[in-house]
Amino acid sequence: MSKYFFILGLLILFVTFFVFPPKQAEIISQKEKKHSWEVTSIDTMKYSRDVAREKLGDLSFDRVIEEQIKNIAGTGATHVAIGTPYDAEFLPFLKRWVSFARKYELKVWFRGNWSGWERWFGYERMDRKAHIELTEKFILENADLFVDGDIFSSCSECENGGPGDPRHNGDAKGHREFLIEEYNATKNAFEKIGKKVVSNYYSMNGDVASLIMDKETTKALGGIVAIDHYVGTPEKLISDIKSFSDKSGGKVVLGEFGAPIPDIHGDMSEEEQRDWIENLLKNLFEMEEVVGLNYWTNTGSSTELWDSRGNKRAVAEVLEKYYKENLQRQ
Repeated sequence: MSKYFFILGLLILFVTFFVFPPKQAEIISQKEKKHSWEVTSIDTMKYSRDVAREKLGDLSFDRVIEEQIKNIAGTGATHVAIGTPYDAEFLPFLKRWVSFARKYELKVWFRGNWSGWERWFGYERMDRKAHIELTEKFILENADLFVDGDIFSSCSECENGGPGDPRHNGDAKGHREFLIEEYNATKNAFEKIGKKVVSNYYSMNGDVASLIMDKETTKALGGIVAIDHYVGTPEKLISDIKSFSDKSGGKVVLGEFGAPIPDIHGDMSEEEQRDWIENLLKNLFEMEEVVGLNYWTNTGSSTELWDSRGNKRAVAEVLEKYYKENLQRQ
């Protein structure tokens, strides 16, 4: 009997270490694993923010919201970016957008702000202290608005409001401290309501990121540099992303990208737009530095994916190809 168990033991050892050697299996697994983006999003700012007051009481606008959300979900996006302000006046409008996002199983990237920060819709200017206090209160009082996996940007392109752009007002230190203090406040608030929501995607102009996002600041903001960055060529954008990552020591999120921006790219045909974005995405797809991206915008802008009649443009097919392939990699 002991001889039998001895032989069985040898057989098990042989199978374990020669047929399925652990290191070999690990190497194969690493080779098969491909980089994927954690977040793929499409922005709705032209309709979720710009017309927020105009359409606030227009319930027929729900048809427009649903059509846009349905189209975005069809691309394989993980998130829809909603730019509605956080003020009490606009909360019902924000909830309508969020409701349709949930219907089509999309996470939400909240990319609004308080109207007073940039004086949207005639609101009075607000300061940093008020921004932090109101943001924390908003999260705590609207726990049902959020689900695990959402992203909450409390101050997108912060340099455009409040005390001003740190490139011009000489207050880079104050800007860094504000972002870190606000991030800690939002992180703590989401912990209190028991929601796993990312709140460190503080999108900023690329030149602002170069000034603000040093290694210390990036570490304090959870290792993420979020940039709204438009440049002339895909090659330039790829190069800039590597530079941002190297300088900051963090991963990069494209808070906004798209083409054409007329002042930068001039006019583009539908085919030229498609080719520009295709060239960019095929390179971004293999970049370990990039963990998320948000296309600006779905419709209503020079970069649109769908025209005013809801027809899909060629560029939307390209985005869909990469977004759906990304889902398969995850």
